[in-house]
Amino acid sequence: MAMDGHGPSKAGAPRPVVATGQQIGAGWSPALSVAKALAALAEARRTGAEAVYWLADEDHDRTEVAAVVGWREGRMVRHRFHFQAPEGTATGWLPWTERHQIEAETLWGPCPAPSEPTLRGHALALGAPLWQRGLRPFSPTDPAVRNPIQPVLEGWRALDLEGLLVRQADRLAAEGAPLPLDPRTQAAWFALDPISGLRRRLDRGQPLPGGHWLSPGAALRPLMQSLLLPVEAVVLGPSERAYWRLCEPLWDRVGLAAPRILARPSVFVAPRGLHLDSATLPLLQSGDWSGIAAWRGTTATSALGLPTADATWPEAIRSRFAAEVARTRARLDRLDRRLHREAAAAALGGDPERLRQSLFPFGRPQERVIPGLAWLRDEALLDRILDRMDGHTDRILLEAP
Repeated sequence: MAMDGHGPSKAGAPRPVVATGQQIGAGWSPALSVAKALAALAEARRTGAEAVYWLADEDHDRTEVAAVVGWREGRMVRHRFHFQAPEGTATGWLPWTERHQIEAETLWGPCPAPSEPTLRGHALALGAPLWQRGLRPFSPTDPAVRNPIQPVLEGWRALDLEGLLVRQADRLAAEGAPLPLDPRTQAAWFALDPISGLRRRLDRGQPLPGGHWLSPGAALRPLMQSLLLPVEAVVLGPSERAYWRLCEPLWDRVGLAAPRILARPSVFVAPRGLHLDSATLPLLQSGDWSGIAAWRGTTATSALGLPTADATWPEAIRSRFAAEVARTRARLDRLDRRLHREAAAAALGGDPERLRQSLFPFGRPQERVIPGLAWLRDEALLDRILDRMDGHTDRILLEAP
């Protein structure tokens, strides 16, 4: 699939872009990548811009792209794909073989065949429902768009952007701002071999090996994105918004305008037939059944009416009695929790514990755990999520079709 740079509009000027993206992962993991894509598409439709999905296929965090969740006999299971490629190979070059396809279908059911025998080809094939809705995939590792900008990137490197990043990191740290990416320890530039996909850290002053591309680290990626595309706005998650702050003093230095930043909404897809609203989600995540609906009758704790120790008893007996009462109270508290769970089930129309496992698997929001493929293969669900992307709602809760 060809992925070219931005072209001129009918009037001769490039069409503004609403961009988002994610390091490509097996099964389009995690599902929040689908939420980002739909948020960008919705904003583009509102503003007349073009929605572009940036395939971050020169990143090389193999653990992130290979560690996924699937289903086996109705239960959620963890799985890790293994790739026969040297450590440091960028994700776009990781091979996607017949063995990987079989693993994927064992985890998730039938999957479209990759458009090329790479992880990038797997991601492009799975993303077809988004491309059909008007989102354009864009790979910054396409030689047609990457080779022409190498002189610009080399000019940027000569500007000592690393120094600006470090000073900005110091300022943000002094403010107490989060630093999910710290340029004081993480590389600003890498050398990327466009043949093998091997990506290696470039320290300040270290020459770029011949035949390699200059590859910006995550802190500088926003600049390259706006160099390659006429980005008017970007859809970012919380961690991305934090590290994009590192770029604040760099835009003027490289002569680019900073795009508008739009927060990615969180999406929760619940089973059908439940009485659920967004305010209940934190209570579900914490397991606070009484906060959802407390048992209205007598609880186990109140029914027993636990006594207190007699002050005339010897200290040893009073201590033993207190310990026994505490153990009994803990057991009764568990019974009380069961009663509150029954009350919550009646209010919600379904067992709250099962609902918690669905919306917060492994204790994390659903969109951060399940693969995006679970949503991508449901056309009706994609349209319902897209319809709810109004640019104002930060938490979208809807029932599965």
